[in-house]
Amino acid sequence: MNHISEIETGGGVPLYQLKLTLKWSQPAIWRRVVVRADMKLDRLHDTIQIAMPWMNCHMHQFIVGRTYYGQPDREFADMGSQTLNEKKYTVADLAPAAKKKFIYEYDFGDGWQHEVVVEKVFPPDPAFKHPTCLAGANACPPDDCGGIPGYYNLLETLANPKHPDHAHLKEWIGGEWDAERFDLEDTNRKLKRLKVGKNSR
Repeated sequence: MNHISEIETGGGVPLYQLKLTLKWSQPAIWRRVVVRADMKLDRLHDTIQIAMPWMNCHMHQFIVGRTYYGQPDREFADMGSQTLNEKKYTVADLAPAAKKKFIYEYDFGDGWQHEVVVEKVFPPDPAFKHPTCLAGANACPPDDCGGIPGYYNLLETLANPKHPDHAHLKEWIGGEWDAERFDLEDTNRKLKRLKVGKNSR
């Protein structure tokens, strides 16, 4: 399948096809998205939040080796590790070519780490208007469920009506939970609200 013929592609700037995989998920929870190479990291954060989707209610950071990009906090400036301002860096700064990868971490408590791999680099096309999701599989875990171990414990409890926490967790989750659910059409509908412009917000 030729993905480039199925998406809108971007003027003067190469496009990156990224695969986002939630680390340690089994079966894999993943999304495939296309963004401009010059998309600032704070906008990539917005894109990932929509594509998974998360609730965007926790801190996040991007990690390349021992370098961290995010929202610098003066309170933690003296604790050893410096966080570079994500609004000053682009996707291409972190991954300058195909096959390069980095980590996007969301919620430092639950520790949701996503491996982000540049699968392909496409030529520019002036028609590209917003990030586009090409495919994905399996539901994103709910926020605040305790990371990957907590999520799989949640699924086991929901699958067992005799478990003492079954009723409580079913109410917490809002009823039924489909671990295989992923709605591509709804994801792209929400991504259309994001602009592709070089500058953030």
